[in-house]
Amino acid sequence: MTARAAVAPSTPPPPAGAVSAVPAAGIQAAPPDFTEVYEEIFPFVWRTVRRLGVDASAHEDVCQEVFVVVHRRLPEFRGCSSLKTWVFGIVVNVVQAHRRSLRRKSPAHRGTGETVDPELLAGPSDLSPYEAMTRAEAARVAHDLLSSLDEEKRVVLILAELEEMPATEIAQGIGVNINTVYARLRAARQAFSDAVHRHHARIRGGRNG
Repeated sequence: MTARAAVAPSTPPPPAGAVSAVPAAGIQAAPPDFTEVYEEIFPFVWRTVRRLGVDASAHEDVCQEVFVVVHRRLPEFRGCSSLKTWVFGIVVNVVQAHRRSLRRKSPAHRGTGETVDPELLAGPSDLSPYEAMTRAEAARVAHDLLSSLDEEKRVVLILAELEEMPATEIAQGIGVNINTVYARLRAARQAFSDAVHRHHARIRGGRNG
């Protein structure tokens, strides 16, 4: 089971008038409209915040903070990278700041809130109850496996496998060279595969026990 197969992206199609990532050659693009950006990119932000391991009780607050920063910095966006790449850099910085804040307040902090994950709700409407349950369980297991990776591996795996971003954009989004992206992605895929094998071994052990 790959990360992509386990948690298929479930982003809805962009709304009419969705933001264009790259301006026409020689034309200075105007800053995108914030409302359009919000509608287009919110599902990606929500997924990424969850996949980066933010506790469910803090999802809404962290997403809100991301869009506060996006709103403030939107005049800086000129389409030199894709909108998703640009926003991802903001998401990572906000998530890291959130974690630092939690550590300052309580090193042992653990959230207890529950938030409905849109990924587990989205999907074909004709799924049987069993198929819907199976899909939700696969997503839960995949997220658990992702959370077992260190952050550097998790980030590149999320972007490459789940968001299907090219390595050049990943490198730009996280501020490293492309060879580093390839090295982290190889290590992440191997670590994820190892985690899958351990998960299956635990299941077999439970059945045999």
